[in-house]
Amino acid sequence: MANKVFKDAAAALDGVLRDGMLIASGGFGLCGLPERLLDAIQASGVKDLVFASNNAGIDNEGIGKLLRTKQVKKMIASYVGENKEFERQYLAGELEVEFCPQGTLAERLRAGGAGIPGFYTKTGVGTAIAEGKEVKRFNGEDYILEEGIFADLSIIKGWKADESGNLIFRKTARNFNHPAATAGKICVAEVEEIVPVGSLDGDAIHLPGIYVNRLILGAPYDKKIEQRTVRPRAAA
Repeated sequence: MANKVFKDAAAALDGVLRDGMLIASGGFGLCGLPERLLDAIQASGVKDLVFASNNAGIDNEGIGKLLRTKQVKKMIASYVGENKEFERQYLAGELEVEFCPQGTLAERLRAGGAGIPGFYTKTGVGTAIAEGKEVKRFNGEDYILEEGIFADLSIIKGWKADESGNLIFRKTARNFNHPAATAGKICVAEVEEIVPVGSLDGDAIHLPGIYVNRLILGAPYDKKIEQRTVRPRAAA
């Protein structure tokens, strides 16, 4: 078995990064973001990147860091509402954005991972999402053709993995990390804990190690909160 465990994110991405590549990035809001890998991409200085991700994090967190440094040329995303720099660059014409409904984005990533070049969906029919896309009728209903996403690189975050890359996600972090992982030619994963092969229950594995090419231990992590809300303390 080839050694998949690298000492840090920079080492795991060495020889992989290049300008203009398409990167599928896991995460949902600030949950399950591949923080160490995103930091290493920022430090590398690569530019003109295209990211397929549910969102771009928030200002200066997640992909938001790479927006600040003008390393992202295009975002394929379903949600942009928490990132002011994303909004500013889009409205100023500095950033190309391909809006994609959330479920469609997940399926486009999954389709790419399964080698499926396209599929039909009702989501977006009759809206701006459908502009320029093929429309086909099935059982009297219109569907639009969406293309699978075939990424050059996948970067994901998991909870626990063994040394061969078999991986478990935790709760919300599972949402986009799994489909993002399968969509890339190369998948690099960061996790909170790495255990010996054979330590994980085979029935508990969410992502088989066959999909994971490189692996790093990213812990410890700070648990960031996207929007912190509090209520007034009750009178003593």
